Order: sequence, then C-alpha cells, then structure tokens
Amino acid sequence: MSVCRLRLIALPLVLVALLAAPAASAGRDAGLAALQVALHARGLYSGAIDGVKGPGTTTAIKRFQRRAGLTPNGIPGTQTRNALGRYGRHVLGSRPLTRGASGWDVASLQFLLAWHGFPSATIDGGLGEHTERALRSFQRWAGLEPDGVAGAMTYAALRRALPSCPISLAWPLAGPIGDPFGPRGNRFHAGVDILAATGTPVAAAAVGRVTFAGWLAGGWGKLVVVAHADGVRTMYAHLSSIAVRLGQLVRTGDRVGAVGASGDATGPHLHFEVRLRGASVDPARALP
Repeated sequence: MSVCRLRLIALPLVLVALLAAPAASAGRDAGLAALQVALHARGLYSGAIDGVKGPGTTTAIKRFQRRAGLTPNGIPGTQTRNALGRYGRHVLGSRPLTRGASGWDVASLQFLLAWHGFPSATIDGGLGEHTERALRSFQRWAGLEPDGVAGAMTYAALRRALPSCPISLAWPLAGPIGDPFGPRGNRFHAGVDILAATGTPVAAAAVGRVTFAGWLAGGWGKLVVVAHADGVRTMYAHLSSIAVRLGQLVRTGDRVGAVGASGDATGPHLHFEVRLRGASVDPARALP
C-alpha cells in the first residue's frame, strides 16, 4: 500500500513526535468506540472515542455494570450491551442506516467514517445531518451511489484499507506535534498541529498550484490550499500571513505563509492537513 512519503531531513522534532504517536488504525476497534460513546453519554467515560480498551474504558465499564446491578468484570458482554439500551443495540451491518437512526451501529459507522477521512461533527451514536453528509462524501470517494444509506456496499468499502497518499511530501516546517490526527474527545482531528512561534515560515509540501489563499470561516482562519498530482491537496491553516496568491505555481519548500493563531486556534501553530480526493489522510502514516 503506497503512502505519502514525507521526507524528514533536518526535522528531528517532527520525527520524535510522530514516532510517539500510534499508527492510524493499529489496535482500534469500532465496537469499542461505540461502547465508549454509550459510556460517555451516561457521564461515565470522558476520554477520547478512540476504539482502544485502556484503563479508562475498563473503569467506566465496571462503573456502569455496578450501576446496572451486573457483575463488575469490565467485560462488555450481552448483559452489559442490553443494559445500555438504545446505545447497545444493533451491531454494524445488521441493518441499513439512514438519517434519524441511532445506536451501537451508528457510533461504529461514525468512527469508521472518521478513520477513512470523513469525520462527522461528533461521534455520538446518532445519524444526523453531519454524519449523513460525511457518509455521502465517503460514498462518492469510494465510487458508490451517494444515497446517504449505509448498506452492504458501504460496509464493504469501510472494510478496505484506509486512504493513502500516492506522492512524496515534505514537512512544511520543523516542530513538535501538539495535536495528532485522530480522536479528540468525541470529535476527530483531521490533520496534525505543528507547534512553532508566530511568524515561523511555512513551506509548500510538494510541487503544486494554489487553489485557495485567504480567510476561510469555520475556524480555519488564514488558509492556503495547494493542489498536487494524483488528487492530493495540502492545507495550511491558522496562518498569520499568506505569501502566495490564487493560481500560483509553487515548488517544494517555497514559502506559502507564516505560523499564526488565526481562526479558532489556541496559541500559534500550523494545522497541516493532507487530503486525497477529499479524504483526510494521516500525515503520520507516511513514516517509513
């Protein structure tokens, strides 16, 4: 499986931060994510919806089991699932899903859509407008009819490998990763945040053409988008200044702007996002 091969020459801080991060799909389970959603809805779990059964998840299961009068063994068996009510019903694939559905299978679907690069607003077990939009986008990406119905063909597509980037990219700047790609509470972070001082130059990750350079609402702030070969786009958000213009051809390493905190940003950093025909791809998966 090909991936974005991010060149890490002279970028030791980025390398260290990414080596410490888990692989995008390693050890993650959509059913466990659905369980975390159910426990979160009951105020028993406050960690990330990440599909990993760590100590926090086990403790939350035991608390729920005690509350439900079950043996607190930390194992989410049939009795525990039944006690969860609507959040414990319907295994993914047991029924087609459309807007208005809720349950274990909806939470599983939201989790899988996010990891395939199409996150909804939240992973909460309810199929609302945002999840339907993410579902339709994924269906288009997968070459399916974008009917907003999660049926057998959609489930099959979600079992395939995660999207990967077919071209080489270079890191846009050196710095530690403040927020990686992946779960963030009950939401999903579709890029990486690279920490650096305000004004630090930001470089183009590959040869391409600027398709957006300006302010974008929705939290992005000052944003530059560069289109590359094979349907790849890189996005550079929260900039303090922009050094390119719409339509400009840039080479790898050319300055596109400078680090800032514009839009919905807490402190100066670069939000760096990679998309393949609309699917968000984890830059950390590019490590050799």
